[in-house]
Amino acid sequence: MFQGIYNKRRVLVTGFSGFKGAYLAYFLHRLGAEICGVALPVEEPSLCSIARIEKLLRCEYCDIRDREKLEEIIQNFKPEMVFHLAAQSLVRKSYKEPVETFSTNVMGTVNLLECCRICESIRSIVVISSDKCYENRETLVPYKESDPLGGYDPYSASKGCTEIVAASYRKSFFPVEKYGKTHQILLGSCRAGNVVGGGDYACDRLIPDLVRGALEGKETLLRNPDSVRPWQHVWEPLSGYLALGAELFSGKREFAQGWNFGPEKENIVRVGEAAGLLQKYWGKIRIKIYSSGDQLHEANLLLLDSSKAREKLSWQSIWNMEKTFMATAQWYSSYHEEGIDLLEKQYEEYIYDAVKANVKWSIL
Repeated sequence: MFQGIYNKRRVLVTGFSGFKGAYLAYFLHRLGAEICGVALPVEEPSLCSIARIEKLLRCEYCDIRDREKLEEIIQNFKPEMVFHLAAQSLVRKSYKEPVETFSTNVMGTVNLLECCRICESIRSIVVISSDKCYENRETLVPYKESDPLGGYDPYSASKGCTEIVAASYRKSFFPVEKYGKTHQILLGSCRAGNVVGGGDYACDRLIPDLVRGALEGKETLLRNPDSVRPWQHVWEPLSGYLALGAELFSGKREFAQGWNFGPEKENIVRVGEAAGLLQKYWGKIRIKIYSSGDQLHEANLLLLDSSKAREKLSWQSIWNMEKTFMATAQWYSSYHEEGIDLLEKQYEEYIYDAVKANVKWSIL
């Protein structure tokens, strides 16, 4: 897979203790990478602990706002490739802690890129932001990578800033026209839709809230049941990040830009429909519509145009809505009812389906 590029490569992953970071670390482990994970201490419960991700990598606990310590870690490990996922990732928390959100997501990214800039071993950097980085006009027109960046809430604004920081470093310090002459780093950035999957326990997210309600035998209140979101299983964008990272590491300068990794149109449905699908595959989930006039602002409609990734990276979604929410429900029900973690099994199912679909990255 991925031309075998990740096998025995030194790869730095920031935010490995988070939901998406833990999945990426596992994916890289299966690809044969030597991984250094940088993150804050794990908050329990977590997939990182359940799947024992820390045993698969060199673990370094560090706040990415601590530039001195981060630089020491990077210089000691000497990574060849970097995936930056560390972030304050919750919209509603960003209203309560805007300073922490901006300092982590913006200055944390600056710190990381500064450390990478002076590390001679690094060849590729993939910065992960969010679909919320766009100036959301809440229309039915999907956002392309060339659309204006913005953000209403502090989280979304910080992700827009993250993209601007990445673009600035790419132009100022890693310009593609000088690649191989004055520098040796290619930098790309990624925006994905609403990512779901087993092992997410964050606050104020749909799936974890539904799971907590099921475990407590309570109804889960849906704040915005009619809001439309682009749902995708966590494996989907990760395969895109890895495909991009492989192209950058191979020295293909045309890939050093921003990329969308969103689901197919049929996976773009209302929050209420997504909750209903999870309930379909785990009957313990109970739902109640929440109506209140004093809610914090959250986007009601947000769509991504991923045609560039499909055309240029040959990337595509593998699992449809049914499979996405079935796999998610099965992970939670299996773990909480039987104590069985399905991470390995579902990884192998996803790879099998990718090979069966003849997806380019899976058959190289």
